[in-house]
Amino acid sequence: MVQQVTKGIKISVETNFEGTFYKNYKIHYAFGYKVTIENQSKDSVQLNARHWTILDALNNIETVSGEGVIGKKPVLKPGESHTYNSGCLLTSPFGAMQGHYSMINFTTTKKFDVAIPTFKLSAPFAIN
Repeated sequence: MVQQVTKGIKISVETNFEGTFYKNYKIHYAFGYKVTIENQSKDSVQLNARHWTILDALNNIETVSGEGVIGKKPVLKPGESHTYNSGCLLTSPFGAMQGHYSMINFTTTKKFDVAIPTFKLSAPFAIN
């Protein structure tokens, strides 16, 4: 598990390898990840958007941006957390993801970004 705190918002990420499958005559490696967003600040905040950079061992880079997470824009009061599961496909058995969440502080009405720490994706059969 990797963790990072930015402006009182703690992000924790756990990953797992889901398996392989063929698509368009290419092998793909499926990975799942669970993210917990914990509000350790004294203000209520809302997650509005996500921004991801996904890298694989073949130097393919994919950027993903969108509103909310899994169709939600969670509001977190002080001490509350939100957990969700998602996943990605790579064309190699190794990779990594990193990014940030765009949030708003309801007390100050200011927008701010929360870093998502870089986390590695690796198929267990390919580990040395």
